[in-house]
Amino acid sequence: MSDAPQKEGRLIWSRYYSAFIPAGPACPSLFDRLKAASGAIGGIAVTGLLCGLMLGNGLAHPLLVAPMGATAVLLFAVPASPLAQPWPVLGGNVISALVGIAVAKAVPDPTLAAALAVGAAITIMSLLRCLHPPGGAVALSAALGVKGVASSYLFALVPVGVNTLLLLVVAILFHRIAGHNYPHVAPKAPTPHGTADPAPLLRAGPSDQDVADALHGFGDALDVDEADLRQLLADAELRAAERLHGTVPCAEIMSRDVIHVSSHQPIAQVRTLMQERSLLSLPVLDDAGRVQGIIGALDLGKDGAQAGDIAHRPLLVHADTPVARLIGPLSSGARRAAIVVDADQRLKGLITQTDLLASLALRANAMVAVQPS
Repeated sequence: MSDAPQKEGRLIWSRYYSAFIPAGPACPSLFDRLKAASGAIGGIAVTGLLCGLMLGNGLAHPLLVAPMGATAVLLFAVPASPLAQPWPVLGGNVISALVGIAVAKAVPDPTLAAALAVGAAITIMSLLRCLHPPGGAVALSAALGVKGVASSYLFALVPVGVNTLLLLVVAILFHRIAGHNYPHVAPKAPTPHGTADPAPLLRAGPSDQDVADALHGFGDALDVDEADLRQLLADAELRAAERLHGTVPCAEIMSRDVIHVSSHQPIAQVRTLMQERSLLSLPVLDDAGRVQGIIGALDLGKDGAQAGDIAHRPLLVHADTPVARLIGPLSSGARRAAIVVDADQRLKGLITQTDLLASLALRANAMVAVQPS
């Protein structure tokens, strides 16, 4: 008897149970996790101690509200999350506290007040663009404690506001020391021309509107910034292109009869040579015949007497380097060519943007040709 129904049943159960165990944040190493934990330890400790000193409770009596623990998880474990940025953290906690107190004062029944406080806090945080999950816990704490510690609206400022602000300051200092980007700003690929246009790889990939439409069509809210997502998609597409075109080595497409100059060649001769041969890139060799640098058309305007004075650092690859590795560097707008060298840094060939474009176009046509009709 076929075991296909049993396999299908096991697959369904596997998918069902896997939904309860999400993958979690992508790619954190053990060291990153330990750094996040140490940051949270320091953040909570410093916040509690400073609050105790500021409010006259002393070192032995830190004044902390429980939701700060959840805030610390976001600040130190997932600092790139839109929910962990300064305005959502501070605004979300303080506003939620105010909402919780106001609802509890207006609704006598504590159970109903707690439920309404959390719902109202979520609504207002969303409208004010400061959605912060621990804010729900702050609203709940305020609603349930309105006859005790949260009897006054000052509870939203002390301890909630003070706790949150101190924890934020510690988080900013911690991430600066750790070399993290916080407050998080989506990285922008540099454009060498100083224009407002995105980098070439971003222009070729999904647009801002494409990403926004995709997120809207997805249906569920995702804890990711649209700019980060666009950058991530562009990087994934580049990696896919490198994988698909990774079998072709640089040796197959490089120019082998490469015109070059010595580092001592006068710039006037270099300029004449590049103009006569219609060259956009010209390798520069030192006295031992090793590649010292490369000269582009824009370098000719630099100050200097010899080729070595104006040459800049080249992009060096080897003959067996996959051509796909050049897609990123040569499409960034910052480089026009890659120099192929041997193990002793001696010139073997040159690959320009035109060579790369022709290779990728032919490869793409070949892949289309072998697809079944």
